[in-house]
Amino acid sequence: MIDPLADPGATFAPLGEGAERAKLPSLAAPHARRTAVAGLVSHLHRDHADAGALAGALSADAFVHEPLGPGGADVENLGLAQANLELERAKLKRRAVVPWERLEVAPFTITALPAVDGLGDSLFHGYWWRMARRHGPFDVVFAPINGAVVNFPHLQPPSPLAAAMEPEQAAPRGHQTPPSNAGPARLGFRASISRPHARPRVKRNAPSPIEAMTCFRPKARERRAPG
Repeated sequence: MIDPLADPGATFAPLGEGAERAKLPSLAAPHARRTAVAGLVSHLHRDHADAGALAGALSADAFVHEPLGPGGADVENLGLAQANLELERAKLKRRAVVPWERLEVAPFTITALPAVDGLGDSLFHGYWWRMARRHGPFDVVFAPINGAVVNFPHLQPPSPLAAAMEPEQAAPRGHQTPPSNAGPARLGFRASISRPHARPRVKRNAPSPIEAMTCFRPKARERRAPG
């Protein structure tokens, strides 16, 4: 069970009355009912770590595997507080893992891969090539593509940049870690407490990142015969 979500409305509960204006995604119910051998949580944002969904899917002896906490003051980790509290109340078995850590959870081998979180989802970062070299090729890659721009009271001044990858960035990710299949992990599920900043639009005639990488690839040096 990976990043389950059964109650998307709870994600916006901290907004109070503002939660009623949130547009919620439609969900597919998981097939597993107390039979899943492990819960894999990419990060402790409420929409990726739904304690109720995990409790309903995991077998009695299964663990929730989650990233090691970032440390720091409570105010720095407000985005993790809700999911963390709900997981504690659910009394689920939890295990913190660090990047590159490898686990054997029969019949699976699980490896925690590094990521850089922009308080939305994964940002484009420089670990893709190392991930592909160590563990590729991947059968399936799910990448965030909604490019959410967030504005939280405890993170001021807000950034006008996307806090998660957009399609133009997710496409090279599939190119660098070539999978048999690629799909979006997030489609337009925006979490912003106040009005998001406008994002600069990609010009229509601008090359895609993959095209740009191809254009700027160093050319082989010409070899000339002596004399």
